[in-house]
Amino acid sequence: MPRLLPIMSLAFDARQKIDLPVNSNVERLPDYLLQQERVVGAMLDSKKLIALGQGKFRYKVTSFKVFQLQVNPVVSIAVVNTENLLQMHATDSTLDGLGLVDDFELKLDANLRATNKGLEGEALLGVKVSQPPLLKLIPPRILESTGQSILNGILLGIKGRVTHQLIQDFKQWCQENELVN
Repeated sequence: MPRLLPIMSLAFDARQKIDLPVNSNVERLPDYLLQQERVVGAMLDSKKLIALGQGKFRYKVTSFKVFQLQVNPVVSIAVVNTENLLQMHATDSTLDGLGLVDDFELKLDANLRATNKGLEGEALLGVKVSQPPLLKLIPPRILESTGQSILNGILLGIKGRVTHQLIQDFKQWCQENELVN
């Protein structure tokens, strides 16, 4: 009977923190965070975000290349609000582009909190996956460092978007709500 080689599991993660001072209307931040679809759309690329119902979204992560393979992750995200806090976590994920990968697992835990000075947040993005057959000749540590670099890039991109887009959207939301009141 031929001996099966163990499947090598790869795991990598990245973490980013954000601190956004808000100069005006800071007292309205908790109400703004309750606007889930709007806030999540400002944090992520709203063109790749699909609202599935109260607190549920599907997000097509920006595709990227890993050693000449195009990778297209799709993540289901649950969003929950508690006092002054918006929390997001991945509930399901799929991966296209790495060939036959049965055990792809994406972890996303993120939060954004309204404080008396602005918004504070943190995001953890992690991946656990078996080594794809198409990449079996590449040492696992190289794949993991490449994966970690890709995740850091994704989080830095989101951080950049949040830094500019979220504050801009908050100001617009405040103006829209002043017109209504």
